[in-house]
Amino acid sequence: MRQDNFKWGIAYIYASYNNTIIHITDLTGSETLGRSSGGQIVKTHRLEGSPTAAMAAAKKAGEQAREYGINALHIKVRAPGGHEGPHNTGPGAQAAIRTFSREGFRIGTIEDVTPMPTDSARKSHFRRGRRV
Repeated sequence: MRQDNFKWGIAYIYASYNNTIIHITDLTGSETLGRSSGGQIVKTHRLEGSPTAAMAAAKKAGEQAREYGINALHIKVRAPGGHEGPHNTGPGAQAAIRTFSREGFRIGTIEDVTPMPTDSARKSHFRRGRRV
Protein backbone atom coordinates (compact mmCIF):
# COMPACT_ATOMS: atom_id res chain seq x y z
CA MET A 1 0.00 0.00 0.00
CA ARG A 2 1.36 3.40 -0.90
CA GLN A 3 1.47 6.24 1.62
CA ASP A 4 -1.19 8.36 -0.13
CA ASN A 5 -3.74 5.53 0.04
CA PHE A 6 -4.08 5.79 3.83
CA LYS A 7 -7.09 7.43 5.42
CA TRP A 8 -6.12 8.15 9.01
CA GLY A 9 -8.21 8.14 12.16
CA ILE A 10 -7.52 8.39 15.88
CA ALA A 11 -8.33 5.51 18.24
CA TYR A 12 -8.80 6.57 21.85
CA ILE A 13 -8.43 3.57 24.18
CA TYR A 14 -9.47 4.05 27.81
CA ALA A 15 -8.30 0.95 29.67
CA SER A 16 -8.98 0.57 33.37
CA TYR A 17 -9.12 -2.62 35.40
CA ASN A 18 -12.92 -2.54 35.28
CA ASN A 19 -13.61 -1.74 31.62
CA THR A 20 -12.07 -0.93 28.23
CA ILE A 21 -13.64 1.79 26.07
CA ILE A 22 -12.58 2.29 22.44
CA HIS A 23 -13.56 5.41 20.50
CA ILE A 24 -12.41 6.02 16.92
CA THR A 25 -12.65 9.52 15.42
CA ASP A 26 -11.38 11.35 12.36
CA LEU A 27 -8.13 13.34 12.57
CA THR A 28 -9.85 16.44 13.95
CA GLY A 29 -11.51 14.42 16.71
CA SER A 30 -14.91 15.98 16.01
CA GLU A 31 -16.57 13.11 14.12
CA THR A 32 -17.14 9.72 15.79
CA LEU A 33 -16.53 6.86 13.37
CA GLY A 34 -16.69 3.87 15.71
CA ARG A 35 -17.28 3.22 19.39
CA SER A 36 -17.41 0.14 21.57
CA SER A 37 -16.65 -1.05 25.09
CA GLY A 38 -16.06 -4.24 27.01
CA GLY A 39 -19.51 -3.95 28.59
CA GLN A 40 -21.16 -4.25 25.17
CA ILE A 41 -19.36 -7.53 24.54
CA VAL A 42 -19.63 -9.47 27.81
CA LYS A 43 -22.50 -9.35 30.26
CA THR A 44 -20.52 -10.25 33.38
CA HIS A 45 -19.20 -7.15 35.17
CA ARG A 46 -15.97 -8.77 36.28
CA LEU A 47 -15.03 -9.62 32.66
CA GLU A 48 -15.52 -6.12 31.17
CA GLY A 49 -11.85 -5.21 31.56
CA SER A 50 -10.46 -8.51 30.29
CA PRO A 51 -8.24 -8.73 27.20
CA THR A 52 -10.80 -10.96 25.47
CA ALA A 53 -13.52 -8.33 25.79
CA ALA A 54 -11.08 -5.62 24.66
CA MET A 55 -10.18 -7.62 21.55
CA ALA A 56 -13.84 -8.04 20.61
CA ALA A 57 -14.56 -4.36 21.31
CA ALA A 58 -11.61 -3.27 19.14
CA LYS A 59 -12.81 -5.51 16.33
CA LYS A 60 -16.33 -4.08 16.55
CA ALA A 61 -15.14 -0.45 16.62
CA GLY A 62 -12.71 -1.18 13.76
CA GLU A 63 -15.47 -2.59 11.59
CA GLN A 64 -17.56 0.53 12.22
CA ALA A 65 -14.61 2.75 11.22
CA ARG A 66 -13.94 0.69 8.07
CA GLU A 67 -17.38 1.72 6.78
CA TYR A 68 -16.05 5.29 6.63
CA GLY A 69 -12.91 4.20 4.77
CA ILE A 70 -10.46 4.40 7.69
CA ASN A 71 -7.49 2.07 7.17
CA ALA A 72 -4.81 3.64 9.38
CA LEU A 73 -4.90 4.69 13.04
CA HIS A 74 -3.01 6.87 15.47
CA ILE A 75 -3.60 5.40 18.94
CA LYS A 76 -3.98 7.33 22.20
CA VAL A 77 -4.03 5.12 25.31
CA ARG A 78 -5.40 6.42 28.61
CA ALA A 79 -5.51 5.01 32.14
CA PRO A 80 -7.80 6.42 34.86
CA GLY A 81 -4.98 8.55 36.30
CA GLY A 82 -5.57 11.84 38.07
CA HIS A 83 -5.41 12.08 41.85
CA GLU A 84 -7.49 9.02 42.61
CA GLY A 85 -6.95 6.42 39.89
CA PRO A 86 -4.00 4.21 38.97
CA HIS A 87 -1.56 5.55 36.39
CA ASN A 88 -1.02 2.26 34.57
CA THR A 89 -3.40 0.94 31.94
CA GLY A 90 -5.59 -2.08 32.39
CA PRO A 91 -5.07 -5.44 30.70
CA GLY A 92 -7.22 -4.52 27.69
CA ALA A 93 -4.97 -1.83 26.22
CA GLN A 94 -2.33 -4.10 24.71
CA ALA A 95 -4.94 -6.54 23.45
CA ALA A 96 -6.85 -3.76 21.67
CA ILE A 97 -3.72 -2.42 19.95
CA ARG A 98 -2.76 -5.92 18.84
CA THR A 99 -6.26 -6.48 17.46
CA PHE A 100 -6.12 -3.29 15.38
CA SER A 101 -2.85 -4.49 13.89
CA ARG A 102 -4.23 -7.96 13.13
CA GLU A 103 -7.35 -6.48 11.52
CA GLY A 104 -5.13 -4.82 8.91
CA PHE A 105 -5.03 -1.25 10.20
CA ARG A 106 -1.79 0.65 9.68
CA ILE A 107 -0.60 1.84 13.11
CA GLY A 108 0.94 5.31 13.24
CA THR A 109 1.85 6.73 16.64
CA ILE A 110 1.00 5.19 20.00
CA GLU A 111 0.76 7.83 22.70
CA ASP A 112 -0.02 7.70 26.42
CA VAL A 113 -2.44 10.49 27.38
CA THR A 114 -3.07 9.53 31.02
CA PRO A 115 -3.75 12.64 33.12
CA MET A 116 -0.99 13.19 35.66
CA PRO A 117 -1.48 15.39 38.74
CA THR A 118 0.87 18.29 39.31
CA ASP A 119 0.19 18.45 43.07
CA SER A 120 -2.07 21.44 42.63
CA ALA A 121 -5.01 20.13 44.66
CA ARG A 122 -5.32 18.13 47.84
CA LYS A 123 -6.65 14.60 47.58
CA SER A 124 -10.23 14.34 48.74
CA HIS A 125 -11.29 12.29 51.79
CA PHE A 126 -7.81 12.03 53.30
CA ARG A 127 -7.12 12.88 56.91
CA ARG A 128 -4.79 15.71 57.78
CA GLY A 129 -2.86 16.55 60.90
CA ARG A 130 -2.07 14.46 63.94
CA ARG A 131 -4.15 11.33 64.40
CA VAL A 132 -4.41 10.09 67.95
